[in-house]
Amino acid sequence: MKVPPDAQPGAPLDLVVQAPTLPPEDVDALVLLTGPRGTEVPGRAGNDAVRLVHIESAEGVAAAAHAAGYDVALVPQDRALERVRLVAMDMDSTLITIECIDEIADLHGLKPQVAAITARAMRGEIRFAESLRERVALLAGLPIDALQRVYDERLRLSPGATRMLRGFAAVGAKTLLVSGGFDFFTERLRERLNLDYVISNRLAVRGGVLTGEIEGPIVDADAKAAALLQRAREMGGDGLTVALGDGANDLPMLAAAHISIAYRAKALVRDAATHAIDHCGLDAALNLFT
Repeated sequence: MKVPPDAQPGAPLDLVVQAPTLPPEDVDALVLLTGPRGTEVPGRAGNDAVRLVHIESAEGVAAAAHAAGYDVALVPQDRALERVRLVAMDMDSTLITIECIDEIADLHGLKPQVAAITARAMRGEIRFAESLRERVALLAGLPIDALQRVYDERLRLSPGATRMLRGFAAVGAKTLLVSGGFDFFTERLRERLNLDYVISNRLAVRGGVLTGEIEGPIVDADAKAAALLQRAREMGGDGLTVALGDGANDLPMLAAAHISIAYRAKALVRDAATHAIDHCGLDAALNLFT
């Protein structure tokens, strides 16, 4: 838990505490620990939440929250949801619960090999572009119908995804799905969720089967950040940009946003992001604004 970069020096901060279930006695303990001037109950997400207004101290809060399984965040009082103009998000293991390439590989009997490379890339142990080429090469010869099976049978939205998107759309924010995954999935999610923009990789297909190659430039970590910055420039204005991700290849995009949120993320991503959501759904992001 850190002081967010959009907080003015010396300005009072609120503490937002969220969990699937937040017992009243635990809220009372947090009030004693932090000494707020008041409490509010945010109502935008499907989880329990409390906002401790203008706290005196955050000492001990992070440890207590970790032990209890709560998501906590220090937030400035003037961070209004209506100021958000662009929300950029990763797809695999962020907007959706799976890593699509791992599930495609499973239909090819190669999930352990591909998943091992995926895990190394998400931890930042190998460059994303290199890892993607290695994984896609293993898929050569797989019928294109396998991608539809993954979409129909295995792809699930992360908890709270729909509520989060509706909440940001309600204040006029645009949505950008920027993924190192594949356009077969991002385009279907664009239509399903009314997303404004999508950017992703394209699998090469010949004769109805995957060739094991990527068509065109690879959407990697730098491309994700560039996409966010380009859309923000095109939109203009002085509103806020928000980015959500879970893996090492999301780090430049998270750094490029005004407010970054690590969603059920690897440790290095949690450490780098403005906020982390580890226990609640994506809609918990809405409660980080007034």
